[in-house]
Amino acid sequence: MVKHIILWKLKDELSGEEKEQVKAGIKEGLEGLAGQIPGLVDITVLTECLPSSNVDVMLDSTFENEDSLKAYAVHPKHVAVADSKVRPYTAIRSCMDYEI
Repeated sequence: MVKHIILWKLKDELSGEEKEQVKAGIKEGLEGLAGQIPGLVDITVLTECLPSSNVDVMLDSTFENEDSLKAYAVHPKHVAVADSKVRPYTAIRSCMDYEI
């Protein structure tokens, strides 16, 4: 099994209301991929963080193996969500993948 963790910082120019809408869209879009992509075991998006946090959104996902993660990265359903709901609104992306 492989964990795929992403942390995003949203663009500073977004208003508070826009950030809330974007976070809801990211959560809905990515969590909507559950059951849609082979090898994706679990996917959760967290958007409610403590004020001490320095990121806005966290993706916590689990894959059957590294090949499943690689296939997810280029899967058309994932790319569509990333291109429409994530990439246009994020300034910083950090990723950590590891075996469990």
